[in-house]
Amino acid sequence: MTGAARASQLVAITGATGFVGSALLDAVVAARLDARALTRRQQSPRAGVEWVQGDLDDDRALRRLMARASVVIHIAGVVNSPDAEGFAAGNVRGTLHAVNAALAAGVTRFIHVSSLAAREPHLSLYGASKRRGERIVAASSLDWTIVRPPSVYGPRDTDNLELFRLARRGIVPLPPAGYISMIHVDDLAALLLALIPGGEDVTGLTFEPDDGRAGGWSHRAMAHAIGDALGKRPFAPALPRRVLEWAARADRAWRKDRAKLTLDRVGYMCHPDWTADPALHPPRDRWTAQIDTHAGLHDTATWYRAEGWL
Repeated sequence: MTGAARASQLVAITGATGFVGSALLDAVVAARLDARALTRRQQSPRAGVEWVQGDLDDDRALRRLMARASVVIHIAGVVNSPDAEGFAAGNVRGTLHAVNAALAAGVTRFIHVSSLAAREPHLSLYGASKRRGERIVAASSLDWTIVRPPSVYGPRDTDNLELFRLARRGIVPLPPAGYISMIHVDDLAALLLALIPGGEDVTGLTFEPDDGRAGGWSHRAMAHAIGDALGKRPFAPALPRRVLEWAARADRAWRKDRAKLTLDRVGYMCHPDWTADPALHPPRDRWTAQIDTHAGLHDTATWYRAEGWL
């Protein structure tokens, strides 16, 4: 982008205070683009960012968020819920409200962050809700692109933090044998930034990015890579589905709605293939992953320690 083109860009972001959204906001500010970001809670002032207080159910906030925006990057959603209604509210109706607000504001470019779980909607309520959100976007008249990230890790991540804590203790219980793809949050943010300009190579398409590791990571290889980042060699047993289901019920009884391991998560954790489809890689002249996962895991562990999370 030229300096003039940069100055003319106003990026509207939902989910900007979350893990992926905060990394994207950093990237947008670093690229000297103007950002307008939706937030439920009051935020500290930040150069280049206009905060809009509200949520996806707030029509007035959405109108303000998207007024005169060049592009909407929709990240906000629900990744964990005790029931189907929670997923539907965040991932289906929330997406519908964002799409309708973009149309009403005359914003044509819409980048939707989904999940690999949407590829197998029968496995979980979460995956089903993300697939329904994708269909809403694809059925619109917007200039849309859908991104399905695999497992996203990096500083500020609370989901994979659990694995780091287990690895530090020397044991990482795993789901049945399978493979996953990984991506560092900064690489994902760079991809979303690269997709801001529309074009025939991205419009109306769905992409599945990853870290560039062919065939992805076996569950055990990933557990050992996390252990390496901590200077450990954890025991990594694969557990049967019934044991994971028992653990999910125990976590729900202990942490209630704050449970990290849920029966719904067990549903897709036990699927053997959560690797990105190479045929759905984003255009390589726009983006390729830059962060080696071993190095990224080491940096993440260092950040966790510095923040007192480990």
